[in-house]
Amino acid sequence: MCAIREDGAAQPDGFRPPSSATDSVRRAELDRLLELAVRDTGVHAGAVFLLAPDRQALRLEVTAGIPAEYLAPWFGVALSSPVPVAEAVRERRLVWLGGPQELARRYPRTAIALPYHHAVAAAPILTGTTAWGTLLLFWSGSDAAGTSSPSPERVRVAGRRLGRFLRDAADTGHAVSPGPAPRSLPQSPARRPAPAEALAAADFAERLPEGSCSLDLEGRFTYISTTAAALLGGNIPDLIGTRPWQSLPWCTEPAAFEDRFRAAVVSRQPSRFSTMLAPERWLAFELYPDGSGVSVRISPTDPGGASQAAPARAGAPHGEPIRLGEAYRVLHLATALSETVGVGDVVDLITEEMLPAFGARTVALLAAEDGRMRVIGYRGYHARLLEQFDGAPLTFPAPAVQVLATGVPSFFATIEELSRACPSAPRQDGLHAWAFLPLIASGRPVGSCVFAFDRPHPFPDQQRVVFTALAGLIAQALERAHLYDTSKELAQTLQTALLPDSLPDLPGLNAAARYLPSVRGMDIGGDFYDLVRVSDTIAAAVIGDVQGHNLTAAALMGRIRPAIRSHALAGATPAQALARANRQLVDMDPGRFVSCLYAHLDLARHRAVLATAGHPPPVLRYPDGHAEVLALPPGLLLGIDPHADYPSTEIPLTPGTVLALYTDGLIETPGVDLGDAMTGLAAQLAQASPQPMDRLATVLIDHARQTATRTDDIALLLIGLATAG
Repeated sequence: MCAIREDGAAQPDGFRPPSSATDSVRRAELDRLLELAVRDTGVHAGAVFLLAPDRQALRLEVTAGIPAEYLAPWFGVALSSPVPVAEAVRERRLVWLGGPQELARRYPRTAIALPYHHAVAAAPILTGTTAWGTLLLFWSGSDAAGTSSPSPERVRVAGRRLGRFLRDAADTGHAVSPGPAPRSLPQSPARRPAPAEALAAADFAERLPEGSCSLDLEGRFTYISTTAAALLGGNIPDLIGTRPWQSLPWCTEPAAFEDRFRAAVVSRQPSRFSTMLAPERWLAFELYPDGSGVSVRISPTDPGGASQAAPARAGAPHGEPIRLGEAYRVLHLATALSETVGVGDVVDLITEEMLPAFGARTVALLAAEDGRMRVIGYRGYHARLLEQFDGAPLTFPAPAVQVLATGVPSFFATIEELSRACPSAPRQDGLHAWAFLPLIASGRPVGSCVFAFDRPHPFPDQQRVVFTALAGLIAQALERAHLYDTSKELAQTLQTALLPDSLPDLPGLNAAARYLPSVRGMDIGGDFYDLVRVSDTIAAAVIGDVQGHNLTAAALMGRIRPAIRSHALAGATPAQALARANRQLVDMDPGRFVSCLYAHLDLARHRAVLATAGHPPPVLRYPDGHAEVLALPPGLLLGIDPHADYPSTEIPLTPGTVLALYTDGLIETPGVDLGDAMTGLAAQLAQASPQPMDRLATVLIDHARQTATRTDDIALLLIGLATAG
């Protein structure tokens, strides 16, 4: 497999195709280490996720103590997903969630997909700065006697142990890559009784007035007493190896039954519920789980006993219901779609997470734009096949297009069904079933989504309902995403128009500027900069920040920057330019304040005069590489007092000097003192090697983005005095 380093680069692994025997040995060792992690940490279940070869997603590889199907929403997880297993790798830290409330608060998508009482820890599998995957551990999260949380250090040790194994495997050319499907390790009983002891235990159960049965972690009957079979209305040979919610004819709401079982397995806490088989006939079920399965006690009860749990009423058969795991999967994907922002986010979610969630082989997402279809995302399809659709008119004879005209999904369980309905439909070898879903939002078609399977797929009625509902959610997400992308493009265009198109060329002066927005949609910032050529040897450098992030702030910036520029061209000193701009702003009475730093650059005399109006002080790097934050006399923000004055400071500006002007978005980090942040910027500037201003600007911006999440816009203006020769 490929690993990712702290800097995002690929980790060479010298991979060569391993033999099947070697691969089996490596996976067996991985399984052993997972079981060791579960045992050493004292949790009841665990799972290992491995990084996919493209380094952009995690794949569930193996589970212990819990069936892999319970984690179906995370068979494939994009690294950008807001879920614990992805965050542990992204941030190289242990993600600890001590109970269901904390899980729901911090990761609602995860809580919806696995809504049981449990606690989890997600530990990155690391060697040094190289990440290989995630170790996920489960425990009850209960305050009941006898339960406790694992040691965080033991969890970290288990992650590092797995990391060393995966690193060594890769170094020897036998990297462990994610398998084609997740695996569940078989569970053994705590001890194996002797035959005589087993018979005695069976005799004991047969003497009890209640019925007794055992289910493995997959929910299949492994033992049923005669009394239990009679109460359930079945025969022991017919029930062994089946799941009660599938084999008991009176169980017409299997989702409720399966939900109770899953809750016991995940939480490892006893539970009780009642159900009605027929009028006036009720059964009570008591579930006692451990690491090998669930023991169940069954006894007759009455409606009064049913008050302890919502009953699952019996009735006439009414078709196959939606499986519980699939229902949670839909909730998970629906929540994820609600969190998407741009079209790219929607495409990534569908191609990364919906494909494995439904067991499909391929997926394609097409948008309807200006009367034509556009392929905006796909996974598993040959590009040449989809080229036929890209730009095709909405009259194109293919199901992916035709469903837009009817607004009704089309399902084809076999190749023969598709051939009969659409003989000319383009097909790809290896695909045998298709779901063509129209995406309709606000009463108009926005596109279509196509899922294909590598074997015949019957598409029962309830699953068609699921697909249809998801199509509506996808359509709404795409419509929102288009609006967001359009508004964002408009905002960025407006922002760009309000800033200088380019910086002027002056002999002996090197300059570079950067502007980095950090806001969404129509929100645009008021950060601005300017470099004004006054003469061949005189220039004015300006940087500022208008209060707020909206159109009003941008409009004010669009008025104040030209005003300051005009004062510079008229020959005003920094103090005069700021004082005049201040009076103009007070007269406008916009209800907003502006910070500004003005530097008058005299290239002939190698001097600079600076004045500030409440703006962060500049950083000066001297020719010898030393850098410091300049201590300028403070001046009042523009727009407060019409009579404010702005004292000036003169500094040398010898060849080789670099002057850095910036807005607070470059340095502000939650929890970090502003003075320390400015000192950190000076240190970063001092450590940077001599290089062109444009490259240095990129280095400073990249460092700011990597050190913390920025919540404000960033403007940066670098001024460098060229050295002789």
